[in-house]
Amino acid sequence: MFRLRAVAAAFVIAAAFTASSAQADQWPSRPIRMSISTPAGGSPDLIGRIIAEKLAERLGQPVVVENSASTGTPAWSALSRSQPDGYLIGMLTGGFSARAASAKALPFDPVKDFAMVTFVSGYPMVVLVAQDSPIKSFADLIARAKAAPDGLTYAMNLPGSVHHLLGEMINVEAGTTMRGIPYRGSTQMLPDLLGGRVDVAIDTGTSAFPQILSGKVRGLAVSSPKRFPLAPDIPTISETLPGVEVMSWLGLAVAPATPRPIIDRLNSEVRAILDLPDVRQRLADVGNVPLPSTPEEMRDQVAAEIARWNRVINAKHIERY
Repeated sequence: MFRLRAVAAAFVIAAAFTASSAQADQWPSRPIRMSISTPAGGSPDLIGRIIAEKLAERLGQPVVVENSASTGTPAWSALSRSQPDGYLIGMLTGGFSARAASAKALPFDPVKDFAMVTFVSGYPMVVLVAQDSPIKSFADLIARAKAAPDGLTYAMNLPGSVHHLLGEMINVEAGTTMRGIPYRGSTQMLPDLLGGRVDVAIDTGTSAFPQILSGKVRGLAVSSPKRFPLAPDIPTISETLPGVEVMSWLGLAVAPATPRPIIDRLNSEVRAILDLPDVRQRLADVGNVPLPSTPEEMRDQVAAEIARWNRVINAKHIERY
């Protein structure tokens, strides 16, 4: 009886593998959807459309971009529960790891309930001041923050964002107590920064670089591990605070249990797309650099980022919501 059960189980596994292989061999045989977890117009949308356009050319099937009316969790949740057939691709952002750490609860496991495909592009966060600010460097900012506990403020996105958690990571590593002031995006931060109502701002490079080029603000430091190639004159945070390194990113994922041949095909095609000179230029135009990876590298980095943000949240007793 035991042998019959073992043979039956082996048959089921073999049949499932054969079906999965056949499904992968036929993929794609119909249009693919790409879910962008942000509203239209932002960097994830712009870059998602670049990748979708090129993928459609290479795969021979339309890749239809769908924007989420609400940012983040609803789109990610739908992706985690989708059919594992490669016909829904999700664009994740650096905010995915931050949200996973700052949430009280999520309707998915941020690592186990997604099959990562590859990072697409990356960009740093930037610490900014108004052009006429008396703060002349990032080291100067830290010195002033130490001299005036609770006296300096930084504009950030909403609580639990990468902006917020990077600001608190700086506080942890520097021993400072700068206060984060939440805003709904860059357009709300800028007037208060220029008007002196906040001392500094932490913003994404994609939003900050155009403002720096316009001369309205100065970049004190970028959060990338090395100086960012699109802004090489701006020092890194780690030149003053070693180890404070944060790259925000965009990346692609599919449903868990998607056949590995489909994941590998997507990974290979996106890597080839990111090597195209016109794509690299279009990414640079919106403040991004290509950041291809293996599925395993993406999964491991997401897990490491969640652990890092959890340490910051616990150290600063930040309330989860």
